[in-house]
Amino acid sequence: MSDKVLHITDDQFEAEVIKSDKPVLVDFWAPWCGPCKMVGPIIESLAEKMDNVKFCKVDIDQNVEWASKLKVMSIPTMVIYKDGEVMASQIGALPEEELRRFIEANI
Repeated sequence: MSDKVLHITDDQFEAEVIKSDKPVLVDFWAPWCGPCKMVGPIIESLAEKMDNVKFCKVDIDQNVEWASKLKVMSIPTMVIYKDGEVMASQIGALPEEELRRFIEANI
């Protein structure tokens, strides 16, 4: 597992995401979710390649506050934040190149 992907809690969300000085991709996921397991290695790979973006994961089973605020109904849901604002969101697994394009288009 990459040390470039932060596993954060609801308590850390504001400091790590909202107040981040660079764009953040937040992956809302759960350990039992098949598509989430497919996206995990892709996010790890992109985190190694994209130093201009912070990558965070939020386990929705353990941390319901922000998933609820953002009305996350399906997982994986990936949300891009920039300057504390939601720029875009994507529901479902994407291949690495598509996820990279989604990130680059919204940061």
